Amino acid sequence: MTKPNYGVVSIVGVGLIGASLGLALKQAGVVTKVLGVGRSQLNLEQALKIGAIDGVVDLVDAAKQSDLIVLCVPVAQMRATFAAIEPHLASKTLITDAGSTKGDVILAAKEVLGKKACQFVPAHPIAGGAQHGASAAKADLFFGKQVIICPLQENSPQDIALIEKFWQAVGALVKMLSSVQHDAIYAAVSHLPHILSYALMASVINSEDAADKLSHIGAGFKDFTRIAASSPEMWRDICLANSTSILKELDQYLAIVQHLRTLIADNDGAGIERLFAKASKARQDLDAS
Repeated sequence: MTKPNYGVVSIVGVGLIGASLGLALKQAGVVTKVLGVGRSQLNLEQALKIGAIDGVVDLVDAAKQSDLIVLCVPVAQMRATFAAIEPHLASKTLITDAGSTKGDVILAAKEVLGKKACQFVPAHPIAGGAQHGASAAKADLFFGKQVIICPLQENSPQDIALIEKFWQAVGALVKMLSSVQHDAIYAAVSHLPHILSYALMASVINSEDAADKLSHIGAGFKDFTRIAASSPEMWRDICLANSTSILKELDQYLAIVQHLRTLIADNDGAGIERLFAKASKARQDLDAS
């Protein structure tokens, strides 16, 4: 079977996700050239050094030269990015993204791109790591991982299929969700865990005996707080962009924590065990599925 070729692909934002995508596309042999756009010259040079990109361009040249543009910038930067490329965007050029929220990004695309919004097929790769920047890139980052596509009504079936195959080419498993479903689900299973990880780290380091606590941490604490090493800028933007869904999940979580506090204060060992047992079984079932 002949491999697809996506021509010239520009990746806007060559951090962990963007640089990993460049490596994966080139390893798969499905591109003619990968161009990089970014704010940090040092990071762009690192992306060039590891072979994630073949050259560096600005947003205007990316819009003019590309067959496909992938936006891997923090979600708060999406609107400005759309505005920069819109005047130069050819009708043949498709856009997809790697943003962790979808409702705000789609709204920005429709308001800024206007009739050209049909060329944007929103996506979210469920892949990443605690480290960020091109130096952390891995060619197999997307292999076996989900990519969620949230199609617009304006997208043609052909363009949706092309973006689906694009992500499949780097080893991803593609699923379709509405943007509303996406933002509600990932507030619970992605955004909330990161907030809790940051919160635990903040709680410990703000303690009077922080140094003593940190000198005695074990694997459990390290596992729980691993994702607190993620990009603060990216997660700040996610919190603000998906605040309604995140606040709903936070309120539910705080209610459970308050219930657990009451059980502990009341010395209710049976109640504590029931809550833990239910959670433990559900977690074990995840590994078995």
